[in-house]
Amino acid sequence: MTKIIFLLLISISATAQIDKTEPPFWYAGMNLSSVQIMFYGKNIAQYDVTVSNKIVIENIKKTENPNYVFVTINTKNAPISELTFSFNSKGKVAFTHKYELKQRRPNSQFRKGYDSSDVMYLLMPDRFANGNPNNDNEKSVTEKSNRQLPGGRHGGDINGIIKNLDYLKELGVTAIWPTPLCEDNDATYSYHGYGQSDVYKIDPRYGTNEDYLRLSAELHNRGMKNIMDYVTNHWGWQHWIYKDLPTYDWVHQFPEFTQSNYRMTTQFDSNASAIDAKNCMDGWFVKSMPDLNQSNPLVLNYLIQNAIWWIEYADLDGLRVDTYSYNDKEGISKWTKSITDEYPNFNIVGEVWMHDQAQMSYWQKDSKIGAIESFNSNLPSVMDFTLHDAFGSVFNEDQSSWDKGIIKVYENFTNDFLYPNPNNLLTFIENHDTQRFNHLYPDFRKYQMAMTLIATIRGIPQVYYGSEIGMAGNKDKGDADIRQDFPGGWNGDTNNAFSKAGRTEEQQKYFDFTSKLLNWRKSKEVIHFGKMKHYVPVNNVYVYFRYNQSESVMVIINNSIDSQTFKTNRFSESIQNHLGGKDIFSGKIIDLNNEITIEGKSALVLELK
Repeated sequence: MTKIIFLLLISISATAQIDKTEPPFWYAGMNLSSVQIMFYGKNIAQYDVTVSNKIVIENIKKTENPNYVFVTINTKNAPISELTFSFNSKGKVAFTHKYELKQRRPNSQFRKGYDSSDVMYLLMPDRFANGNPNNDNEKSVTEKSNRQLPGGRHGGDINGIIKNLDYLKELGVTAIWPTPLCEDNDATYSYHGYGQSDVYKIDPRYGTNEDYLRLSAELHNRGMKNIMDYVTNHWGWQHWIYKDLPTYDWVHQFPEFTQSNYRMTTQFDSNASAIDAKNCMDGWFVKSMPDLNQSNPLVLNYLIQNAIWWIEYADLDGLRVDTYSYNDKEGISKWTKSITDEYPNFNIVGEVWMHDQAQMSYWQKDSKIGAIESFNSNLPSVMDFTLHDAFGSVFNEDQSSWDKGIIKVYENFTNDFLYPNPNNLLTFIENHDTQRFNHLYPDFRKYQMAMTLIATIRGIPQVYYGSEIGMAGNKDKGDADIRQDFPGGWNGDTNNAFSKAGRTEEQQKYFDFTSKLLNWRKSKEVIHFGKMKHYVPVNNVYVYFRYNQSESVMVIINNSIDSQTFKTNRFSESIQNHLGGKDIFSGKIIDLNNEITIEGKSALVLELK
């Protein structure tokens, strides 16, 4: 008996040699069959490593930090199985570690990502709904719930999202983009999730990894999609790896703190100085976010495998990548290609916050602008920030001029030829980093015009949570003001905007309009994938058509405060033989034979008959 206890103690002690294994498991039958497994534990590099089941070890990498060993195995043609890694010292097994190759979902490789048939709903999980108050103050993380603190943790979680999926479906949403859900253990302002401390673990204040799987399943049961907000550029300074770096150059290091200059043009400017380009890419986004070095092959492999692991594990339908153009551009290009090689029908949208279409188009896959410098980002989609720029002022410009008024929106689309795929741009009137639209324009008519635009132009429309009930917020007061709690997401809220009975009259007005528009859009292939023809605005009135071989839709935006009447013969090449158009909001038939009258600050969407 004494011998058995002694051997058991040895076994427990030996197992404790490994504190972390990442990826924690892998899948059989993956295109990425060479998997680099990171083992972490005290002085683990002193051991020689072997593996069972005739699996080939392609490479063992040890670094200047003895607490890491990176073991690359070849899983090609390997069956679903449990492997045993043996850590050996002087020819004897010191301890072993089990590692699983799991079953993939059927047809996982060919999963279809989001596209222009979708409407994406951006929400901040901490501010959306608190479905499980019991996880608000988890012991394993530092910041606790304090709903009275605008920039604090408020308690929203994955259960809160799941409980309100039917609300989103009723609204007409087909995909959700929650801001990062992985653990962010910063002591303050951790609610936004962009300073992650463990990228294989859902933040316990949001729930568990299993809860995240349940979110995907609940979305898919409703015909909806799950998009992960992924951060390749940086982690938080509480990330466990940052506290014990595998290599000195795992993050970008400087003699003293160096912040990014944020001048993303240095990535392609042929006149840029080397120091400016370096400081843009390698400088830290903020002091609390160590900048990851994607030119280090160990870092790049880690990020590639982590993203693919989440896609496979959580059954994801797409990624949104934060601060995409601040990464090492060759490294991020390889990262993106590795994911789309694994999942050819997958979609990834990158945050490229620039104010010029040529500069933004540089970052879209197969860009002819990028090809000038022999660069291909492999990134399927970028965010249409120039359109957002136009939205920032256009609806207050009541009188048109050469460069003021609705002409700004028209001019945005004149540059679509620069994009390899303008239909795969993400369009939006606001997001979690910008001024709230309903603060800029506390006028329901202007909301109607803006939403009509993004719902009927090319691209993938994105709605920011609460906009659909008239939520506002002033970014000048700080980010917390544009990230307020959704009314009704917490027990005791006096206003519950998740239900018709709980909405105010004003909230219902916004919701009814948005829901009608987005649900109409769901079945309109002509809007999803049709061509676009637009006409130079006259008197601040913008007219454009979406059309295919079987259908045509005419959209009229009157940005003037006055009612406008115009002849229809100017649009004959698009109207063709159609005699009338059905207004999708009122159901009325508008005669197209002679002239159309449209009220000031309003929009018409006409299905041509």
